[in-house]
Amino acid sequence: MISRRKKNWIGILAASALALAASGLAAHRFAAEHVRYYTGIEPESLNCVSCHYVGHGGTLADRLARPRYRSPLNLAVSADGRRLFAAASQGDALLVVDLENLRLLSEIPVGSRPNSVALSADGRRAYVSCEGADSVSVVDLESGSAVAALPAGSAPAGLAISRDGSTLFIANWFGNDLSAVDLRRGEEARRLPAGSNPYDLALTPDGQHLLVTNQLSFTSSRPSPPVSEVTVMDVEKREVAGRIQLQNAHLLEGVAVAPEGDLALITLVRPKNLLPATQVARGWMMTNGLGVVDLKTRQAVQLLLDEPNAFYADPCDVAFTPDGRLAFVSHSGADAVTVIEVARLRELLESMTAEERRTAGNHLGLSRRFVKARIPTGANPKGLAVSPDGKRVYVAERLADRIAVIDVERLQISGSIDVTATRRETVLRRGEKLFNSAARTFQGQFSCRSCHPNNHVDRLQYDFEPDGLGRNIVDNRTLLEIDRTGPFKWNGKNTSMYMQCGMRFAKFLTRVEPFSFDDLNAMVAFLRSLRNPPNSHRAKDGTLTPAQARGKALYERAAMKDGTPIPPKSRCLTCHPPPFFTNRQKADVGSISPADSSGEFDTPQLRNIYQSAPYLHDGKAATLEEIWTRFNPDDTHGVTVDFSKSDLNDLIEYLKTL
Repeated sequence: MISRRKKNWIGILAASALALAASGLAAHRFAAEHVRYYTGIEPESLNCVSCHYVGHGGTLADRLARPRYRSPLNLAVSADGRRLFAAASQGDALLVVDLENLRLLSEIPVGSRPNSVALSADGRRAYVSCEGADSVSVVDLESGSAVAALPAGSAPAGLAISRDGSTLFIANWFGNDLSAVDLRRGEEARRLPAGSNPYDLALTPDGQHLLVTNQLSFTSSRPSPPVSEVTVMDVEKREVAGRIQLQNAHLLEGVAVAPEGDLALITLVRPKNLLPATQVARGWMMTNGLGVVDLKTRQAVQLLLDEPNAFYADPCDVAFTPDGRLAFVSHSGADAVTVIEVARLRELLESMTAEERRTAGNHLGLSRRFVKARIPTGANPKGLAVSPDGKRVYVAERLADRIAVIDVERLQISGSIDVTATRRETVLRRGEKLFNSAARTFQGQFSCRSCHPNNHVDRLQYDFEPDGLGRNIVDNRTLLEIDRTGPFKWNGKNTSMYMQCGMRFAKFLTRVEPFSFDDLNAMVAFLRSLRNPPNSHRAKDGTLTPAQARGKALYERAAMKDGTPIPPKSRCLTCHPPPFFTNRQKADVGSISPADSSGEFDTPQLRNIYQSAPYLHDGKAATLEEIWTRFNPDDTHGVTVDFSKSDLNDLIEYLKTL
């Protein structure tokens, strides 16, 4: 028997095929009406592209004439409190907002995928980091135009300007470093190492130090609990002054320093990834909180913002009021802002013993001691900004295309600023909202984004219990360019993304009812649309360096250096052919571990592999080099026995370009 819903979808396909064959407008209208009914989309025009899927996610109309969303990400407020500036992450623009009338004044084009905004002390210029352009746009606010582009590293994110206005610091998100740009000369003066995926920056009130959050934990031979850091920079010397490690924590994103200058708050997530996934149903799989850093001793205490039966997923930004009385934390997965009473937070810390401080990050009951309020927001709240007088907090509701205004006295939303360019919600936008929301997981513990920040990887391994507790621990895999690389999972059991995100997802991860048909369709469409960012190791014109060219020859070789033929099954190209560098088959490459039930694993795709450490199915190889130096002693994972160290270096240089 064919269900009524399935019959209707067959009808959609039949109607579309009929329309294509006969070029009949009436048939196209019929198909478009079905799309409107089943997806909730109002087609802007009734033609072929309103219906036909094209392999990269969504419809061709979504790709060629996709409604333009602005998606405000991070905010800054002028010193006089009259203007607010927002980085429109999907609009490639800086938004200028009139705060007296709560309305959008103008939209200034900047580089690709703007992330953060910093304002010069005189208020005449705005600096906007642009992830997709690897640069910072300099905006003249009087003329309302971008007048220059400053150099940066890979995917610049957080920004901060030194107190004397001479230096712009840039967190290079994918470059794992920090750029110090001399603003008088418009040149990069220094590049500093800054941990793992540095994301946000905050100056201490005296201007002497800069705190840098690291979004991802250090890469190490896994499985092991994550270790992340806050990097401390000496502003005057432009050098690393210290590193503050946080155990069992990652996704350190937002950072703010108290006006008194004695402590800093850092948003973080504490994953219990090496515990069996049964802990989701027990209410303790992924917890969300803050790192409280004593800036004098540089010691950190972790405190949870969750409650025993309610979790506040994906804390991503934090901001103090000017008087230091309150702090606000946005939760992009929970669609909420938490309000912290700082005096009570200080009292709690002072009352703790050393042992209590060490274990506080596992205590779900402590948040009631310092949380003053929870404020619901629109979809996906991200960046926060506080007015100079401390009376209002502005919240970038990224997927609502809106900026909320919180009244600090009443601790509730008192208004909003609409920055929409369109009110149409496409299937892809709907899927993006579902991906970033924790509303469909047990007690709201996590969103899809919690394990796949940037739609990518979190560098962690997980124990899913269907195959036995403590068995078959697997490394997380990227979602970027996942389309056309099935089957999915390391064991290759999920043959489609619908299977990957459907019942299996609900049964073993979210522990709630599975997505509805329409929501599942939207989620899959969104996942099919995901693409890698520009590869920083690959020249734009496709040319290879000498080392990369030598590595390519090694990757494609069919014989060893002495002329001995390499069996086809042992050649790199056999399992990893272009364009996605996977043959979509399972293979045994000798990487089995004692906890594994089988040695056969799905062949992963290699696009932008330099961003996907650690490696192998269980993450035991911390680097690409370790795949062949530590874990290929018998040449079961490609023939490398005749490689010199230089050969291996060349191969890795080529792999990074894929």
